[in-house]
Amino acid sequence: MGQCNIDHSREDVIQKLESQQAFISLGLYETLYNFLKTEHEQDTLNELFHLLKKYDLASEEEQEARNVKLKQLVHE
Repeated sequence: MGQCNIDHSREDVIQKLESQQAFISLGLYETLYNFLKTEHEQDTLNELFHLLKKYDLASEEEQEARNVKLKQLVHE
């Protein structure tokens, strides 16, 4: 995933999560959604956004790798 210079708002990340809901397990979706109910550092929001971006187009292997990173982000 390339670096992006755009700072994504919490609302942007929530919209991206919602757009990928059909492709993410229900448990992970709920974990991420609950995580986004509170404020987080900009770096965290940006990383979440980019892990969710084009999630539906990623291979199953890539989705699994992203799932690990997503879980690590919300459990730190």
